[in-house]
Amino acid sequence: MRLLLSGRCRCCSEKAAKRRQHEEENASPFKTILEVPAVWRRVLMKMSQNTPDKDEQTSSTKKNISLPISRVRLIMKSSPDVSSINQDALFLTTKATELFVQHLALSSFNNGSGKETNSLSYSDLATTAEETETFHFLTDILPKKILARDYLKSLEQMQEEEGDF
Repeated sequence: MRLLLSGRCRCCSEKAAKRRQHEEENASPFKTILEVPAVWRRVLMKMSQNTPDKDEQTSSTKKNISLPISRVRLIMKSSPDVSSINQDALFLTTKATELFVQHLALSSFNNGSGKETNSLSYSDLATTAEETETFHFLTDILPKKILARDYLKSLEQMQEEEGDF
């Protein structure tokens, strides 16, 4: 019985190597997700299919993502609750953000005036945020644009109403 440098015999080392290889081949960054809606399950399945070798994975990952990962990492680290960020979590957050922005843009394009002009404007985004329940949380971030004189008039009216009380 020959011992290798690891202190194991050859057959145990080969079994351990096969076990590690099997775990690496069958490992999925999506195993920790317990309950995922059907839409996201399909997206995750597409992302996890045909995963290339580790050397090719970094280049293909960069091709699949159009948002800069460093910016997403910076935004995530700006939270005081976050101490460290897992690479899989960073990738999934970046991809989910892309999908969300894509969904918002498509909804705004379909609901707004974009179909006639073949363009997407800020007012389309603001209207979608205001009228669609799914995007209603964005109304503070995407308010409808108003002219300064209209805002001043509404401000004066609010002050008059407060003065009446």
